[in-house]
Amino acid sequence: MNLLVIFAALSGAIAVGAGAFGAHAAEGQAREWLQTGGQYQLIHAVAALIAARMGANGAGWAFMLGSAIFAGTLYVMALGGPRWLGAVTPLGGTALIVGWLLLVWNGWRG
Repeated sequence: MNLLVIFAALSGAIAVGAGAFGAHAAEGQAREWLQTGGQYQLIHAVAALIAARMGANGAGWAFMLGSAIFAGTLYVMALGGPRWLGAVTPLGGTALIVGWLLLVWNGWRG
């Protein structure tokens, strides 16, 4: 059992659901937050699957953590949560960047 693959696949499913909800059931800022969160989460779910295939699990887990924080805070705000969560969102973006840098490192090492 590969937990990274399972989490990445679940993340992809959540991203599609959030994007669809944003496109069809939300308005204004909530729509934008859901679509942005869904886009970033889906991209990084795929990136995590690729990282898992490459054996770069550290990068994959950074993608999972980053997308959970980044997209998760946007989703919560879109559903009426407190706006101060917007200050937490960049922490998720930072973890996403770390994931990409870990992937670079993994590629560099061969």
